[in-house]
Amino acid sequence: MTVSLGAGAALAHFHGQETEGTAAPGAAAPPATAPSTRPPAAKPKPAPEKTRKTQKTEKTQRPGPESPPKRTTVPQSGSGTFTTARATGAPVGHSGTLRRYRVQVEDGIALSARETAAEIQRILAHPRGWAAHGRGRFQLVSENADFVIRIATPDTADALCARQGYDTHGELNCETTDGVVVNLKRWMLGSPTFAGEPVEYRHLIINHEVGHEIGIRSHMGCPGPGRLAPAMMQQIKGLNGCRSNAFPYDEEGIYITGPIVS
Repeated sequence: MTVSLGAGAALAHFHGQETEGTAAPGAAAPPATAPSTRPPAAKPKPAPEKTRKTQKTEKTQRPGPESPPKRTTVPQSGSGTFTTARATGAPVGHSGTLRRYRVQVEDGIALSARETAAEIQRILAHPRGWAAHGRGRFQLVSENADFVIRIATPDTADALCARQGYDTHGELNCETTDGVVVNLKRWMLGSPTFAGEPVEYRHLIINHEVGHEIGIRSHMGCPGPGRLAPAMMQQIKGLNGCRSNAFPYDEEGIYITGPIVS
């Protein structure tokens, strides 16, 4: 830290100076016939005054090693009970059947039901999503819903999906008779096959499972090497040459499709 000294402080921060002497008036000159050959004795220098320190020297702190980035940890199991988001919103979409949904989050996990519901609402309102292209309208409610979207720990998700005959291996999401089950691991960490952040992968989760809700029962395959994978493709199981993609429609509003595989 640089500290500027004021004028008064600067005057207090000095070194002693030497002074030259002058001969006293009327002093007798040494005899001309006997000049002295001894050099005059050197006058002692006045001792310099000790410089008074006017500021403290700051200790330079070396930065410690950078902390490694925190890893997101996902609990394997939870309570099996859920909190419903107490939130409602206006319908999104301009045509098609209105489907009301509520959002539930398993108790005891570090995820806010209300914030999660708001995020899902934004996903369903995205300009490349189902609602923007006439495939339905969606409204967030806290009761009297047509289907539910649950975020559950891997063990709880497996148990809920197993009731429908699905083996999700602690890794996958599923669609059930009363709605969508989202594996917390996928919601928080994304997918190793997806070239994007978890927040983008959440679009794929919701678009894929809600695609089943609006009547698209089959899965799709890759339409060709280097092309966008359909949202209705099970991309976590492999891309088969396609590029990962989270949306049902491309940026020009064209539906992204592929061969029916199941």
